[in-house]
Amino acid sequence: MHLLDINLMHPRNQIVLIISRIYHNGMTTTTGGNVSIIDEQGDIWVTPSAVDKGTLGPDDINCIKADGTVLGKHKPSSEYPFHRAIYKMRPDIKAIIHAHPPALVSFSIAHVIPDTNVIPQAKYVCGPIGYAGYALPGSEELGEKIAAEFAKDYNAVIMENHGTVVGGTDMKDAYQRFETLEFCAKTIINAKIIGKVNSLTDDQIEAFEAQIPRLLPEMTEEVKHPSDERERREEITRIVRRACDQGLMISSYGTVSIRWRENDFLITPTNVLRWNITLNDIVQIKDGKREPGKIPSRATWLHQEIYRKNPHVNSIILTQSPYLMAFSVTGSKFDVRTIPESWIFLQDVYNVPFGSHFQGEETILNLISKDTPAVIIENDSILITGDKLLQTFDRLEVAEFSAKSLTMGVPIGELKPIGEEEIEDLRKKFLS
Repeated sequence: MHLLDINLMHPRNQIVLIISRIYHNGMTTTTGGNVSIIDEQGDIWVTPSAVDKGTLGPDDINCIKADGTVLGKHKPSSEYPFHRAIYKMRPDIKAIIHAHPPALVSFSIAHVIPDTNVIPQAKYVCGPIGYAGYALPGSEELGEKIAAEFAKDYNAVIMENHGTVVGGTDMKDAYQRFETLEFCAKTIINAKIIGKVNSLTDDQIEAFEAQIPRLLPEMTEEVKHPSDERERREEITRIVRRACDQGLMISSYGTVSIRWRENDFLITPTNVLRWNITLNDIVQIKDGKREPGKIPSRATWLHQEIYRKNPHVNSIILTQSPYLMAFSVTGSKFDVRTIPESWIFLQDVYNVPFGSHFQGEETILNLISKDTPAVIIENDSILITGDKLLQTFDRLEVAEFSAKSLTMGVPIGELKPIGEEEIEDLRKKFLS
């Protein structure tokens, strides 16, 4: 598995890795979309025109020198003019992604800008969204219209009847913004199927940022990594990557932890692309202190308190997935009495208000139990607990499948849930 290293990877290799990820995650078509990087010499590295995005190699990437000379065996992307225009307008932008991801194209053809206030990190990662009117693809006019939006300090723009374009300070920043914006659009579309979308106010988002707990103190003693600790690191990285591959976690959000010894645990870091996570990124929390030089998830305090209050909980996943988040941003009841497996794995799943995950709040801590392994945090995430991490991940998969079935079922007819008698039979057979 290739990992993104924005400091040491050549631009052409970064582009190949990212366009492959975009394609294999269903966010562009075989010859659609284009990605570029401008380097310290002013040279622009860009994907070629009409070449299979699923099989691009480093030697397929074009280089357009600062003097206009084109190097490479293919014709550069026909959309190169707007990449050049953005770089000229915004020297702080060093990487650009343009594609036609389905959810954002839905907004594009409806001439609507997605509301990033539905979840805090969408607002934080994407910022306000610009809108560029239609112009002929590949034309100077299109480049001018898009560059004009970036000149207003937008870092993401909806292109009318076309798609989207995002910029970043590097390829990590650009991809995270691109993926988060598409996820935000998916969430809104799914939410509109089942109910009314509830957005957060700017004040609510600011309150969320303001309450982020202070970092735990660093350990002063030597950090040890015995075999059982290293094994848990491997488990976490495997599950995080799997969750990203399965569409159950995105680059910009998701926390996974495993209890280690007593109330000590290992947890994912903050500000790392989730699918790009390594063993060394995982943070050890021991005796209430963090591994030196590492910044654990901002949800560390919540995981810590859940472990302290629930000896039966040995792993926790806090994430966002597109169908569960539809229930999160609408406040709709997530009724898992759909099929036996769903209820057995999850039992009743409660919605808790946005803010219930803030430090000092007791709502979630008082709900989580053997009978309530999961809760939906409105406009934020789903929190799932379990014993072994694979069991917790299985619960997450079942929850997302159930949410997807409920959403897809809306056009078919009203949910006919399993009855109370049948639920009691399931309880006696599988949970007693």
